[in-house]
Amino acid sequence: MKVTAITLRPGNVVDRDGRLFVVTKYEIIQPGKGASVIQVEMRDIRSGSKDNVRYRTQETVERVRLEQDDYQYLFAGDDDIYTFMNVENYEQIEVKGDILGEPKQFLQEGMIVVIETFEGEPLGAQFPDMVTMEVVEAEPVVKGQTATTSYKPAILENGTKVMVPPHIDVGTRIVVKTEDATYYERAKD
Repeated sequence: MKVTAITLRPGNVVDRDGRLFVVTKYEIIQPGKGASVIQVEMRDIRSGSKDNVRYRTQETVERVRLEQDDYQYLFAGDDDIYTFMNVENYEQIEVKGDILGEPKQFLQEGMIVVIETFEGEPLGAQFPDMVTMEVVEAEPVVKGQTATTSYKPAILENGTKVMVPPHIDVGTRIVVKTEDATYYERAKD
């Protein structure tokens, strides 16, 4: 599908000369004189190589439409390979860790993840916005530190380090944002 370069966003997949690239960064550059240009950083899906491209704002590019299906996480295998099952037809698919990105650290057995594919090949994943995890290690509260907002480091059951408010102790279940691995709230369960 042809779109103007100004509509591109990180995560979009673009076909350039028969090769698929995923947009990783996007910036509008407005020089002192002349028309604005779009600076796009892309990663080749097959080789992993990065490329910087400049487009005029009204230049057209070929954006690839990806299929998006719900998959249930099953298990992690060797060599950073993760196995998922399509919830509709029960087909299993293996996805490389670099395609999943940083949120892969929050995968839990049975979690539903939207996997984006093109011609059957996984190209990306959309994780739930939040995930509930248990704190397994946290520093004790120091009395008298309530004058300002203070956070303390805590380690979650998956080994991720998160800054949490002082009232969070070991064994507390908390909600964490998968996008940036930050504390959101104490779990209500």
